[in-house]
Amino acid sequence: MKKFLFVFFLALGISTAYSQSFYRYRFEEPWSISAGIGPTQYFGELYSFWKYNEGVQPDWNASFSINYIFGTHLKARGEFTYYKMSGSDPPSDPRAFRFPRNLHFRATNWEVAGIVEYYWHPIKLNNITRHLWNPYIFFGVGMSTNNPQAELNGTWVDLRPLQLENNPYEKYIIVFPMGLGFKYKLNVYMDLKVEGNYRFTLTDYMDDISAYNVSEFYLDLVNDYVTGENPDRLRLAIRNPQFMLDNGEPDVQAILNNRGRIRRGSGLTHRYDGYMTLNVGVEIFLSRDIWDNWIFRDRIYEKRFRFW
Repeated sequence: MKKFLFVFFLALGISTAYSQSFYRYRFEEPWSISAGIGPTQYFGELYSFWKYNEGVQPDWNASFSINYIFGTHLKARGEFTYYKMSGSDPPSDPRAFRFPRNLHFRATNWEVAGIVEYYWHPIKLNNITRHLWNPYIFFGVGMSTNNPQAELNGTWVDLRPLQLENNPYEKYIIVFPMGLGFKYKLNVYMDLKVEGNYRFTLTDYMDDISAYNVSEFYLDLVNDYVTGENPDRLRLAIRNPQFMLDNGEPDVQAILNNRGRIRRGSGLTHRYDGYMTLNVGVEIFLSRDIWDNWIFRDRIYEKRFRFW
């Protein structure tokens, strides 16, 4: 009888200890943080990958987000993104008729966005039972800074304050992120994620270019240049080789003779600029035992536990 009781309580103790070791992974972890990095591609007057055969002109971005599971397949995230973008005429397809403008720009912006994700597999699960892989779609709304620059005599100049087209535009713009993503479970606490995100916007001035030509405002540009009030406006607005002097200054007489019929953009008010990011990153679930069991899991009493 004593031997039976000993074996019974020993088995019960082992079972309890084993159950407790697994119990730490049975929590639903609604909160997580994620970070990613990857290339950025701008789409606008100086780049039209959708219509013409042009080479990619990539820059880069980095993002950080805080995530919360609020439904069986749904997750919300607040995301912060630092991104760079640029565009120029030289790589343009000749069919786009953009190469004579000799225009370019670059921008460094910040974006903040609220996004909802919908997953193929359920995500409101115990931490250890997350699916090995899980594709998802997402959409949201956010706000981004808008600060295009162009180089003039070796110095990068902010274009927005100059109002090259006599049309002021906002420093902050509304963006609508949407796209596809894929997650792969690396371990109990962390997923690998790959995500493509295109942002639609409500502005045509991310590159500081919108008007078809300068005919409506070329006299203002010429006047600012001739009077010396703000000569950089003409220098930055018109850079076509046939309207430049040998010393690199605008040919005022040629501009006047042409009556401002100098190509600048598409002139389509409904065609807004946008940009796309393709990021690779990780998502870490904020489990209550993450510090002891993952960060310090190599300690002697933790070595036997390694759940993936």
